[in-house]
Amino acid sequence: MSKKYELRLYVAGKTLKSVTALNNLKQYCEEHLKGEYVIEVIDLLEQPQLAEGDQILAIPTLVKKVPEPVRKIIGDLSNQEKVLVGLDIRPKL
Repeated sequence: MSKKYELRLYVAGKTLKSVTALNNLKQYCEEHLKGEYVIEVIDLLEQPQLAEGDQILAIPTLVKKVPEPVRKIIGDLSNQEKVLVGLDIRPKL
């Protein structure tokens, strides 16, 4: 059975960092998790109350909800190796 990744990306508007983070995340997911992921983007300018639940202190922040353990990665996600390790994804050889 394949793992389904539930990923939540917290951003604040359409800043360069936020757009870069989303683009990087989509690219990594397509490369390594094709068909096995869901990305939820939460704009804290529109829904600031949602930051509290995941204890978001910086933007952009990626939260991996499923599979556990919950992990957070802060920044524009440009370091692919760090993101894959953070999400516990083994690169496909």
